[in-house]
Amino acid sequence: MSTLFTPVNLGALTLPNRIVIAPMCQYSSQDGNANAWHLMHLGQLAFSGAGMLITEATAVEADGRISAQDLGLWSDANEQALASTLAAVRQHSAMPIAVQLAHAGRKASVIPPWLGGQLRPSAAGGWRTWAPSPLPFSPGNEAPLALDAAGLKRIRDAFAAAAVRAARAGFDAVELHAAHGYLLHQFLSPLSNRREDAYGGSLENRMRFPLEVFEAVRAAFPPARPVGARVSATDWVAGGWDLAQTTVFAAALKARGCDFLDVSSGGLSPQQQIPLSPGYQVPFAEHLKKEVGMPTIAVGLITEARHAESIVADGQADMVALARGILYDPRWPWHAAAELGAQVDAPPQYWRCQPRELKSLFRDARQG
Repeated sequence: MSTLFTPVNLGALTLPNRIVIAPMCQYSSQDGNANAWHLMHLGQLAFSGAGMLITEATAVEADGRISAQDLGLWSDANEQALASTLAAVRQHSAMPIAVQLAHAGRKASVIPPWLGGQLRPSAAGGWRTWAPSPLPFSPGNEAPLALDAAGLKRIRDAFAAAAVRAARAGFDAVELHAAHGYLLHQFLSPLSNRREDAYGGSLENRMRFPLEVFEAVRAAFPPARPVGARVSATDWVAGGWDLAQTTVFAAALKARGCDFLDVSSGGLSPQQQIPLSPGYQVPFAEHLKKEVGMPTIAVGLITEARHAESIVADGQADMVALARGILYDPRWPWHAAAELGAQVDAPPQYWRCQPRELKSLFRDARQG
């Protein structure tokens, strides 16, 4: 039996298999609202047969968007648009769907990647960004505004309010974005956090605000629904955030009720040096799974079914997440199940497409 296609529990939520669709920004909303593009995008992924789908980074306030075209959950209109999209998808798919709640901090106000992806300064149609310290992401960028006590409270409350909206909209889980150089990661790393108050300096102080945000989200989201976190295990820069510090942070998250850890890396500094290769981040997930004992997701250049199978079968991680690979092949879980001799959920309208030699490949995706 394929381990990749066995169920896994995240708190009280059971995933039918261990394939997760990672959050992927679409840069396609207006005023933070989901629209027809998101219905088409999420709808096709909900037919993929994966165990869980995590929506793109969804901003908790307008200034926290990565781009002006990002999804949000700071308003009634945002909530209504996402709730409508989820309801439409769920008419035909029982796949668990999570939302990634995020604030981009000093990496906000960028233009879409197909237009260059650069940070857009406030004088050129962007907006002034927020960060732990007034340090720009790279030389030449506009310096962010350092958050004061009122700003910290505003953003902490915004995360909690977004979690309430996510619950009302019907999301099955929340993933808190503390990776890829965005605001919570900026507090964690000594490269971006130079504060001299209770939120800067020591590791305990640098973890303080991300942990306060996690506690606020966990308290605001229904206890029976899981809340996890995405982390960057290392900055890939000497003197920056690293695996040892991530291990301490992960243990603190677990103590506060974190249900899963999604393990990525990098994104904080343009000085990063990342040795890319298939599964290059898997050792980070393996270390955190062993040391912290929390359900763990491995991600990063995992593109082959047998590679994914070996990661979970060998106990390196509990789940694997795909991003660009599943955009390229939205039926990746179908093909992986066929290769590994497993079954996958699919809508009955598609059952007749399976090759004759794979006539037992599909299960009824309508069954929750």
